[in-house]
Amino acid sequence: MVFVAPRQVELCEEDLADPGPGQVLVRTRISAISAGTELLAYRGQLPADLPVDETLGAFGGQRFSFPMRYGYAAVGEVIALGAGVEPAWRGRRVFAFQPHASHFVAAPGDLLAIPDALDAERAAFYAHVETAVNLLLDGEPRLGERVVVIGQGVVGLLTTALLARFPLLDLVALEAMAGRREASRTFGARCLAPDDDWRRELPAAGADLVFELSGNPAGLDLAIAAAGREARIVVGSWYGDKRHPVDLGGHFHRGRLRFISSQVSHLAPALGARWDRARRTAVAFAALASIDTRALVTHRFVPSDAHLAYRMLDERPGEALQVLFRYE
Repeated sequence: MVFVAPRQVELCEEDLADPGPGQVLVRTRISAISAGTELLAYRGQLPADLPVDETLGAFGGQRFSFPMRYGYAAVGEVIALGAGVEPAWRGRRVFAFQPHASHFVAAPGDLLAIPDALDAERAAFYAHVETAVNLLLDGEPRLGERVVVIGQGVVGLLTTALLARFPLLDLVALEAMAGRREASRTFGARCLAPDDDWRRELPAAGADLVFELSGNPAGLDLAIAAAGREARIVVGSWYGDKRHPVDLGGHFHRGRLRFISSQVSHLAPALGARWDRARRTAVAFAALASIDTRALVTHRFVPSDAHLAYRMLDERPGEALQVLFRYE
């Protein structure tokens, strides 16, 4: 699947070489669209000279310039082994940070073995749950805190689901789309529309911790307004080249608010003594096994209809939560 120009996606065919030494061939069963980031790529709202991801070899140094391949949530099955690969890998179900494609070649070290308890559709949420876990590691929610989550897309909902397990004093979500507000409530939040008088729902002291996950830079003003004195604001959204004036006036300045940038490609250095990617992976898979993601899947497309999937997400975002491609 190739993004060929702004708002244009096409399928191409290519021959894959047999897996080389230390490699395997994977047949994709399902891949998940990460709507927030992928729509930035689809619309051409990312800097063309920016590497897609410097930590993932699947992108081979590719940059956000057309034409490009993207996507990073593939679930498949190992169907062929290169020389030197342990036979146990044959037939194994795996998750990979790979662009949308029917097959791909990878090293086993770049694959995550899917626990038997997870079906393929739930496993496709791994990247989203890993992001939610990383957000909580960066935000450090504490006993008795008031927490606000802005944006209830898939990552926002999964973050809310994890926060609902903490002994918080209050958990409030802000979301403009009615269907997402309903889903948020099932995951444990008091979810309000941002155009309601939502401020009345928060104590005058404001929130201790705010997560900005809307994907809209205007959400930063909402986060500042919801935050109390010396609160923490975790910014998990990636805005691409979208811009918005941000109010850094009296409340932000005198309130000593703290912005925390959270990005899943890296763990915070302060966690380095006790945490690594393997530990975070285990925590994310365990969390995924305990969250019922079925209601989050609203649409399934075959890859040949990819243009319809992205057009829907772009033009009618209120209709969808998680969109999957099925390759069978």
